[in-house]
Amino acid sequence: MTKKKRREKIKKASDKLVKWIGSPNSLIFHTAFFVIMIFLAFSDMGFDKMMLVLTTVVSLEAIYLSIFIQMTVNKHSEELEEVSEDIDEIQEDVEEIEKDVDEIQKDVDEIQEDVEDIQGEEEIGQEVVNLKSNRILLNKIEENLGRLIEEVLEIKKQSKEKKVAKTNNKFKRTPKQQYSLRK
Repeated sequence: MTKKKRREKIKKASDKLVKWIGSPNSLIFHTAFFVIMIFLAFSDMGFDKMMLVLTTVVSLEAIYLSIFIQMTVNKHSEELEEVSEDIDEIQEDVEEIEKDVDEIQKDVDEIQEDVEDIQGEEEIGQEVVNLKSNRILLNKIEENLGRLIEEVLEIKKQSKEKKVAKTNNKFKRTPKQQYSLRK
């Protein structure tokens, strides 16, 4: 067996013993042990001899219990260090996630601005469509107005020609009328 395997075996055995010492079975065992020792004190063994054995056993047990307690404390310290390292890693992860959330928030803000710009562009596009429609209507109005102006000019021209013709008719005289006017 290698040293590592032996240490592992000893560690497992000590863990089992520590668990047993903290169990109700251990309490029953120790109570029975002390009752037996008290019974022996009143028997033929003698009180002094029984007290010597009892104090020796209790002292050895106290030494082993303190060793087991220290082993348990060391084990819990190692576990706490591991938990502390895990907490540090989780804290770093949380900080990274917070940075990512901040970046995502910035991206969302930029997207919102882009959406607003697009909506503005859509409104501008609608205004362009409206302007084109208005321009088409304006061109039709200009064409109609141009036709109306031409018609008005034509009517004026015809009216003027009629006036000139009337005036000429008034002044048109027969040669006899012209001769009589000269005298």
